[in-house]
Amino acid sequence: MTSEVTVGDPFVHPALFYRGAAQYVAGTVPFILDGLAGGEPVAVAAPPARLELIQTELGDRASEVHFVDMTKAGRNPGRIIPGVLRAFADSRGPGRIRIIGEPIWPGRTEAEYPACVQHEALINHAFAGRDVTILCPYDADGLDPQVLADALETHPVVLDDSGEAVSAAYDPEGVIARYNTALPAPPGAASYAFAAGVLPGVRHFAVEQGRRLGLTEPRSQDLALAVAELTTNSVVHGAGEGVLRIWAEGGQVVCEVHDGGRLTDPLAGRRPPPPHQPGGRGLLLVHHLSDLVRLHTGDTGTTIRFYLS
Repeated sequence: MTSEVTVGDPFVHPALFYRGAAQYVAGTVPFILDGLAGGEPVAVAAPPARLELIQTELGDRASEVHFVDMTKAGRNPGRIIPGVLRAFADSRGPGRIRIIGEPIWPGRTEAEYPACVQHEALINHAFAGRDVTILCPYDADGLDPQVLADALETHPVVLDDSGEAVSAAYDPEGVIARYNTALPAPPGAASYAFAAGVLPGVRHFAVEQGRRLGLTEPRSQDLALAVAELTTNSVVHGAGEGVLRIWAEGGQVVCEVHDGGRLTDPLAGRRPPPPHQPGGRGLLLVHHLSDLVRLHTGDTGTTIRFYLS
């Protein structure tokens, strides 16, 4: 196992395929120590068991590293770029930043996975040209082979126990397009057609339905905020009208807003706007409030679906 990473473009985005705890430590800890030795700020965002492995191996030097529980901060993959990666990188001064980010682990649900793999592809857009290295570990024993195949498309370089190799399959644009799949609502979902004059009504409808489906009061407020942002975006930036649908699924309340517009910015909702810029925070807020956000956009319009536990 090697932690060597070839630096060409300022942004470096290798995948680490590991098998077992020993390979995980061998692939991550030298990467961290190399960064600390070079004076680079280092962050690790991973599931708790993996954080513990790294912290134990680092010993006293663990205090020099910023640790993040990815199962909480990255529960919704759409939060990872703005809330974990950019939050760390943007808060540091000039010079190279080093991050370990593990957004996909055994136990991620079928509904979450498309958002996870799109996140990995979008990292390449979000950090292009920046002096940042983001190493993404993949559990080669615990993950489905398709996940590893997708990782070859979202990472230009792959590290494993045989060394470092350039990925001939690298195609992040293809991944983004392939997982931009239609999101049909289930039969029986409650729906509400809206336009500019009825936005308060659609919010009240969503909250009433959410409570009926078992949503608690704090989460009902999150639902109201998310619906307000999405329906306003539909009226202002979409086709001027849309349809909201809401239902229960797998212990969560699921809500979606569909309109006739097309979303052209692949990083919408994942790129923090400059502090002085008015607006541009609606989808970012939805990502922050939700446990998962799925999105489909195309010639037939845009559907944004969010999940609340």
